[in-house]
Amino acid sequence: MIRTAVVGVGYLGRFHAQKYASLPNSHLVGVADPSAKARSAVAAELGVAAYADYRELLGHVDAVSIVTPTPLHFEVAKDFLDAGACVLVEKPMTVTVAEGQSLIDLARRANRILQVGHLERFNAAVQAVQPALTVPRFIESARLAPFKYRGTDVDVVLDLMIHDIDLILSIVRSPVVGVDAIGSSVFSREVDIANARLRFANGCVANATASRVSLKTERKLRLFQDDAYISIDLQEKILTVIRKGTQVGADGVPQVAIEESNYEQGDALKAEIVAFLDSATTGSPPAVSGEDGLLALRTAVSIAEQVASSRRQFA
Repeated sequence: MIRTAVVGVGYLGRFHAQKYASLPNSHLVGVADPSAKARSAVAAELGVAAYADYRELLGHVDAVSIVTPTPLHFEVAKDFLDAGACVLVEKPMTVTVAEGQSLIDLARRANRILQVGHLERFNAAVQAVQPALTVPRFIESARLAPFKYRGTDVDVVLDLMIHDIDLILSIVRSPVVGVDAIGSSVFSREVDIANARLRFANGCVANATASRVSLKTERKLRLFQDDAYISIDLQEKILTVIRKGTQVGADGVPQVAIEESNYEQGDALKAEIVAFLDSATTGSPPAVSGEDGLLALRTAVSIAEQVASSRRQFA
């Protein structure tokens, strides 16, 4: 039985707490949040202790989810790693690359698991596409959402685009050698819509768009490789693979073979936490390591800097 806790039980943190409370190998010790309303509501719902100060949980838990605002990730994660707990920290893992590297080093010295909450890795359609992947030549991602004030403590690159950055990096597995990006603020003080073009050492190019000021919600990833065109609807969990067929039509045009698969919505967050607790128990490498999270963060920061530079140039 693993003693668990959640620090930060707002909108997303509440779901983390629910998953821990439901798992047979997890004993949810308590939740912490400076908001009396938030922590009391979750504590009453799940029948656990509530704390205003997360430090009261230090030394009393084996594994913890950190679902605070991003600027607090480093301090809270550091305290729990220092206290001997394994840590699942929501994305982006920290505000700066230096903070992220510091957490990785600390986790390594403490021999503790540090996992980063890149939830799309546990999307059923993403997991199903893995056998079809070879060497992508071009990738296009679109992540669009209506405006919500939640998450506006960071720009849209760190809020939304970082999901697709992590997926793209995990698929291409080659160093980024060039970044071109633009963006604009619309409703918040931060950048609300951005586009980035990434060039990789192996020749692959990725074009990523993220918006939190759209009229519709869309999460799609399209990949082009020498033997196939692959489309992943991350929201609807639909995987489409189009390949050149073996037959040629009467007009001389090669026929195509289309395979479309639909997957159950499932519970990606539960799968993420199950994987985290398995790593915490066995010591096996986490599904999304601190190094993975840092690579996504470093790339996102580079994109955000490029966006800021382009805005200054054309201001």
